[in-house]
Amino acid sequence: MNGHSGSGDDLPERSGIREAIWRIIFRHDTPASRRFDEVLLVLIGLSVLVIMLESIGKYSDKYASLFKTIEWGFTILFTFEYLVRIWIVRRKKRYIFSFFGIVDLLSILPTYVAFLFANFSGEPEKGIGYLIVIRILRMLRMFRVFKMVRHVSEANLLVNALMASRSKITVFIFSVFALTTILGTLMYLVEGLFYKTPGFSNIPESIYWCVVTISTTGYGDVTPVSVFGKAITMVIMLTGYGIIAVPTGIVSAELNMQMASIKMDKRVCKTCHAEGHDPKASHCKMCGELL
Repeated sequence: MNGHSGSGDDLPERSGIREAIWRIIFRHDTPASRRFDEVLLVLIGLSVLVIMLESIGKYSDKYASLFKTIEWGFTILFTFEYLVRIWIVRRKKRYIFSFFGIVDLLSILPTYVAFLFANFSGEPEKGIGYLIVIRILRMLRMFRVFKMVRHVSEANLLVNALMASRSKITVFIFSVFALTTILGTLMYLVEGLFYKTPGFSNIPESIYWCVVTISTTGYGDVTPVSVFGKAITMVIMLTGYGIIAVPTGIVSAELNMQMASIKMDKRVCKTCHAEGHDPKASHCKMCGELL
């Protein structure tokens, strides 16, 4: 998630003004680049806040034109920034199709799509513009702004554990799906066909109720009335409590294996005398001094 992770922020196309702008936008090692990142985060946060306020009826009715003006201002500003990013990078496709490149594009598209929809169809945009809350994903750059890149290795450790667990979790999810399908169908036969209980009028609705129940959510809007149906419900609820910890256990086991695979070396810090560091580490994990 840092500035060098496939975001297209490689060397600028040529030196001069492009290099200066590139260093401000894509780097974080100068006061100017840090100020740019901080201002960008504030603008992104404000634009998302405007969208949230616009969804509140009493505000949208009273300040509709103001909200639209502010949002168009943010959209034009972010569009200009997006075009500048494309202009200054050398590998333009690399940036455009990178994670942040796609997020940058998706953060400005909804406003234009809503405008075109309203003009060509003659109808309101029906909330398409609210999708610009995708813009909040751009705030992931705070990892770079606030020097949190050092925590990315820990995040990668968790991702590796999840990837290593994906086959087991897939089997687990399929098993739960099969179980809810069987139990949901059984509840349809008992409550829907024999007792005509509302909410069990067909198999899909019964399966939905079973999923809500086995996940321990239990909205309470649909309840069985027969003794047999209540007995099945008890089994479903107890099963839900029993299986809810399974994915956590799978990921925890893989995470422990990932952490155990990291072997620490015997280097001792000359400043704080801490022993045992990652073989690839160049600084002490306790005090940050150079090893």
